[in-house]
Amino acid sequence: REWTMKTSVVFLLCLSVFPGFSQGRVVGEGETGFAECNVFFPGQFPPEGFTEPFHVRICQQYNKEPRFATLYSTRDKIPLYSAFKYTKPAQNEEENWLVEPQIDDPENDLQEMVHEADIIGTVTNLGANQALTSDYVGSGYERGLLNPSLLNEEDFQMATYTLTNAVPLSPSLSKSWHRDIRKVVEQALVPHCSKKDHLYLLAGAIPSSVRVKGKVSVPETLWLAACCDAPEGWSLGLVKKVNDENSLEDLTVGEMEKQLLAGVHLFKGTCGEDNQSQEKTEAIMQAVSQIRSGEQVGTSDNQEAKSSGFVRRVAGIIATPFIKLLELLIYVFVELVKFVFYFLWLVVKRVVGTVLDGVYSLWTGVISYLKAISMVLISIPYDMGRVIINIFLGFLQIIQDVAFLIYRILSIPVGFVLHLAAFPYHSICAIPSVLKDMATGIGGTFSLVIDATAALLHGFYYLAGHIVKRFVPKVSSDD
Repeated sequence: REWTMKTSVVFLLCLSVFPGFSQGRVVGEGETGFAECNVFFPGQFPPEGFTEPFHVRICQQYNKEPRFATLYSTRDKIPLYSAFKYTKPAQNEEENWLVEPQIDDPENDLQEMVHEADIIGTVTNLGANQALTSDYVGSGYERGLLNPSLLNEEDFQMATYTLTNAVPLSPSLSKSWHRDIRKVVEQALVPHCSKKDHLYLLAGAIPSSVRVKGKVSVPETLWLAACCDAPEGWSLGLVKKVNDENSLEDLTVGEMEKQLLAGVHLFKGTCGEDNQSQEKTEAIMQAVSQIRSGEQVGTSDNQEAKSSGFVRRVAGIIATPFIKLLELLIYVFVELVKFVFYFLWLVVKRVVGTVLDGVYSLWTGVISYLKAISMVLISIPYDMGRVIINIFLGFLQIIQDVAFLIYRILSIPVGFVLHLAAFPYHSICAIPSVLKDMATGIGGTFSLVIDATAALLHGFYYLAGHIVKRFVPKVSSDD
């Protein structure tokens, strides 16, 4: 198991090297969703929640055209789901089983699905990541198709016979499962989807621990999810337990996700739980319930059904024209009643709409008139107040300008007079200082003359004394 998981991881990393296959294309992790096969999902959004590394996305192609999409488990060697659209079934079925060599050997030169017998010995590790025909031979199980060939036209039908679209089922379970989903799809789902190309189908399997020859997982549950996204979105789920061939449970897709597919979200958009039409869903579930009830009654007493089958067929042939005529009359009556009520509804709607439009227009006109009058009345005192305030402000501005002009005129002579009046004061006050300075100057001059005279006399005295000492001889004491 560990080796298989490692091989799967290596395979996913190498897928980006190979181009698309003419009959089947394994989509690498670098690509979004299922590449060209995204068209088989509502809004081109594949289911979310399948994130295991051993989950491989395959865009199943035939004659270079995408036919359906498959999510394959390399660990369990069965598809987890196949996504497809209902097409008009072909009359003849031809089994032509193929395998995907790229799942086991990403480096081989084969670029398309081929017959298993043609590649034995040429593909490395053939059967390591996918089931082979030998896994089913002598096991008591047959290759049950998730995307049934009986719901596909010829080219699509040929593409379904690939082992990447097959799970181990007992012959009786495979027959009952395909019979059940065919009846449900053709009798309940297709009639309630007005645009047939907007009916999307997901057929899946829940792997179990039981394995065929220790390799291929036997499903414990089979499920079908349907979605019609136009014009009224709805979705529905069907579940069949493998241990009860006669079981067929119908439930909402949300309930099926909670019970079987924890963490998985199958549909988006108008097929989501919050956006779909509840009336449509309930009508479809009622139709499925009726189909399921009819099948259960038939299986409860098979012997009685066989013995009275011829009588029922004859009675059905005789009663069919009358039943069809009655159905036609009922249909015409119902459509006539619907037409009358619809016509009355249109008349009432038009009259009431006209009256309401007139009342609304009148009311709107009155409101607009009152609003305009109110705005005019409110604006009158506002405009008057604004004019008075502007006049008052203008008057204040004039007074300010006049005062400033007078001040500028009066400021010139006042300064001159003040300076002229201050001149005598400053002149008279300066006389004592001048006289004081003159007296100080005269006194200083006289003192300077006396000092100079005294210094001159002292100099003469000093000179005379020096001459006397120099030239007059000294008188001795004896003399």
